Amino acid sequence: MDDTTKPALHETEATDIPVERRRRTGGRGGDRIRKTNGSKYLNLVNNLSHTQILSPEALDDVHNASLTILEEIGMDIILPEARERMKAAGADVTPGTERVRFDRGLIMDMIASAPSTFTLHARNPLRNVQIGGKNLVFAQVASAPFVADREGGRRAGNQEDFRKLIKLAQSFDVIHMTGGYPVEPIDIHASVRHLDCLSDIVKLTDKAFHCYSLGQQRNLDAIEIARIGRGISMEQMEREPSLYTIINSSSPLRLDGPMLQGIIEMSSRNQVVVVTPFTLAGAMAPVTIAGAVVQQNAEALCGIAFTQMVRKGAPVMYGGFTSNVDMKTGAPAFGTPEYMKAVMAGGQLARRYGLPYRTSNTNASNTLDAQAAYESALSLWAVTQGGGNFVLHSAGWSEGGLTASFEKFILDVDMLQMVAEFLTPLDVSEDALALDAVRDVGPGGHYFGTAHTLARYETAFYSPILSDWRNFETWTEAGRPTTYDHANRVFKEVLNKYERPPLDPAIEEQLDAFVAKRKAEGGVPTDF
Repeated sequence: MDDTTKPALHETEATDIPVERRRRTGGRGGDRIRKTNGSKYLNLVNNLSHTQILSPEALDDVHNASLTILEEIGMDIILPEARERMKAAGADVTPGTERVRFDRGLIMDMIASAPSTFTLHARNPLRNVQIGGKNLVFAQVASAPFVADREGGRRAGNQEDFRKLIKLAQSFDVIHMTGGYPVEPIDIHASVRHLDCLSDIVKLTDKAFHCYSLGQQRNLDAIEIARIGRGISMEQMEREPSLYTIINSSSPLRLDGPMLQGIIEMSSRNQVVVVTPFTLAGAMAPVTIAGAVVQQNAEALCGIAFTQMVRKGAPVMYGGFTSNVDMKTGAPAFGTPEYMKAVMAGGQLARRYGLPYRTSNTNASNTLDAQAAYESALSLWAVTQGGGNFVLHSAGWSEGGLTASFEKFILDVDMLQMVAEFLTPLDVSEDALALDAVRDVGPGGHYFGTAHTLARYETAFYSPILSDWRNFETWTEAGRPTTYDHANRVFKEVLNKYERPPLDPAIEEQLDAFVAKRKAEGGVPTDF
């Protein structure tokens, strides 16, 4: 992978809503969150050495086994146009069936043309994100059917909560992009849901965003909405990728029609495709993690190669989403040791192929509790050590992805900011080494009142959003609030302070006109 050195971590400045820890005498209060003049979290770079969970020989074994699957077993390609394109590129299409086999040389030739790094453009240029290399990009939870907070409990997705979650994503710079819909708003009919949701995303955020590949027309509508939102021509948009889509294989070893159509529509216009097999060991993939990763790799390479058959040089990411299931119940498990191993192995494979790597921040907890925190912490550890470039579901994922949680969103933002701080290179400048301060204090003194401390005390350490550092007595007097209590309060404070980002009125008028026109045309056909 192209590991070209980028500007120093946290170089770009922009508005954010970081957090200020009160002094012990003040305890926790409603003004914990404050506005500042700049953010440290817009452009993150991971300069740490990656964990090599696979030896060079083992990496070769996984690679070769994956190519053997594509050569000998093949993939079911459930779209005639895609099979025709693959056949034209040199794949072996079995007549009268959907099965396609791929020579390993063809696969390697195709993926060699995919870029190692690229820029995904937002309507606000300060929000452009660099994908690949050592860059690290976070996107919020996506595609949950349910939403939850303490007062409202777990409920079906709806437009009001959808908009609130989008506003939260805008409010923190460590959330670099929205994902898909953070929750599916089922109170909007499916025929026009994409029009309302994507229009809201353009208006309520100024960040890059995602479109679902659920049929050609939805892709085309999303591309046009992204173009209008940036105020550019289609020619410029093809030069500057401005939209991404997640392509999931139907494991084991299938790519269905809407996913393949999505690759054709997006890659042909030079927009970003993220090929992500969903391979649960013991369910849709072999029970061994090595076998599951082999299958993940085969499916990913097939989809990635197809993007290059559609358009050489089209931006694409290698996605990994391999975990295990609870063998007692069959329920998916996340944030497990097995998940960590799969994430790290996937990172090695992506780097082998010179491709940006997509992964996720996951957990399977049903509420905001210790399980939610430790499974997410293990996920983020694997993401960091595995060299993830793009982390979907970074904030708000709960119940194995079934629920978008407002309180979990805040907990995750806190952890993401801690990851960003941890990745900041350690300052060993002459001032940071502090020899003058040591000379001033000498043996037996203290540093509270030194000039060196007073010049730095406000910014010396990360101030968590949720950690409660009061002593037991003070905490008890305050009613013994939990992390759940603090997160519940904070997300409401952030929403109350939300400010819609500027949008040219002419662009908004054009966007509204396009959405109205497409709604008048009926949106997209549905079977209900």
